[in-house]
Amino acid sequence: MPRLSEVIAELDALWPPERAEGWDAVGTVCGDPDAEIDRVLFAVDPVRRIAEEARTLGAQLIVTHHPLYLRGTTTVAASTFKGRVVHELIRHGIALHVAHTNADTADPGVSDALAGALDLRVAGPLVPDPADPAGRRGLGRICELDRPETLRDFAARAAARLPATAQGIRLAGDPDALVRRVAVSGGSGDSLFDAVRAAGVDAFLTADLRHHPASEAVQHSPLGLVDAAHWATEWPWCEQAAAQLDTISDRHGWDLRVHVSKQVTDPWTTHHSSGAPN
Repeated sequence: MPRLSEVIAELDALWPPERAEGWDAVGTVCGDPDAEIDRVLFAVDPVRRIAEEARTLGAQLIVTHHPLYLRGTTTVAASTFKGRVVHELIRHGIALHVAHTNADTADPGVSDALAGALDLRVAGPLVPDPADPAGRRGLGRICELDRPETLRDFAARAAARLPATAQGIRLAGDPDALVRRVAVSGGSGDSLFDAVRAAGVDAFLTADLRHHPASEAVQHSPLGLVDAAHWATEWPWCEQAAAQLDTISDRHGWDLRVHVSKQVTDPWTTHHSSGAPN
């Protein structure tokens, strides 16, 4: 069996921590570098339910997309919910590793996985990484459909192929407008509207769209907006990342057992409507 340090070295090669944004908190949160690893669990959120799932599976390593401590802390006391996660992990010998914005901009990255879930052809990054001479890394992806479809049908495609959440899929724009080229960005994407408009796409699929940026975006142009749950747009990365680690395990003869959590850790649990138009 490989040691944790050997597995982490391979994960850092996939998603180098130096490529994370300066405000981000990526890398190994807890874990003994010399501990042996034979089972790994991938998930979006490092919440206690995921720690409990790892314990039930017998996993010695959890890899999540979202950081446990993004803004730092002065305590890991079990009286706090994040502290309880740390105690649960250490008590059961489970390491936690985070790949966040360094996985967003990777090749392949979070938005490649999102495009793959929707069966879209990736043409290139929405915001290219200037440090990548090949022009493949960066935030978001510009994608093409095999054949044009209406914005309504594209939103239905997203609803059918992304994991179900209480939010579902929200749509802004003319539902009957034809969509040929789209931009996608896993996670919160309303900071990317300038790049989306510059790309000349017909629609933008992302998450966490706020009222004012969305309102301004549809006033600027006939751009269609497809707003999904944050968790749902990033969960496909877990399957992609697990497949990458499987390939690494096979190459080294590690015989790792790699799992993807199917627990919906999106914080919204129910949705009520007074009859808004569909």
